[in-house]
Amino acid sequence: MLSKNTVKFIKSLHQKKYRSESGKFFVEGEKSVLEVLQSDFLVEMLVVTEAFESRHPEILRAFRGQLLTATQGQLEDLGQFQSNDAALAVVEMKNNAPFDPEGESLILALDDVRDPGNLGTIVRIADWYGITKLVFSPQTAEFYNPKVIQSTMGSFTRVQFFYEDLTTVFDRWKLPVYGAFLGGENIHQLQNPTSGVLLMGNESKGISPVLEEKVTQKVTIPGFGKAESLNVAIATAILCDNFKRLMGS
Repeated sequence: MLSKNTVKFIKSLHQKKYRSESGKFFVEGEKSVLEVLQSDFLVEMLVVTEAFESRHPEILRAFRGQLLTATQGQLEDLGQFQSNDAALAVVEMKNNAPFDPEGESLILALDDVRDPGNLGTIVRIADWYGITKLVFSPQTAEFYNPKVIQSTMGSFTRVQFFYEDLTTVFDRWKLPVYGAFLGGENIHQLQNPTSGVLLMGNESKGISPVLEEKVTQKVTIPGFGKAESLNVAIATAILCDNFKRLMGS
């Protein structure tokens, strides 16, 4: 049974302030909840419908956190999905810990990507191309924003990430940095790129001047029509596809 305090707590996680204070976020929908249960995230609470319980008895028997039952209407009131007849999970955030870039063919870096939908889609794109490590500038959208989590379609469970000033990160790593610019080298003509970082910039301003100085190679996607630019998530997908093809992996 859902208590008033539990309802109040879960609803508070819609706001960044309370996510930050509690160190918790929520995941909703059958697919994403099942994926987070099978990941290395710590799930502290599950709110499920009887239908979800009947479909996944073994998974729920193995769950060691708090398990609560709710109606579909209660679930929809707790989260942001217009329709959720399955489950909602309250999950512990991971520590903001830098990873070791060694051995990675391509790492994705985001400079001030503000839109949560774009960030979530980029995480999903990275997962599609087998890119498991991402680094974000402090101004980039919050990874645990519900819209980001929703947009990843479960891919958030399969990537490592951290937030840090990117100039500091690039100085520490000393890896080639490929930056997306309208005036860069045609990605189709790039010769033998080495392992490194693909840097994507802000939706309207692109890569900041201070980070432009850290870019080893500017690249661009050739256009054949009259559009001024591409959405950052779409551009990320095209560049990732080309880098993976050129790198042979």
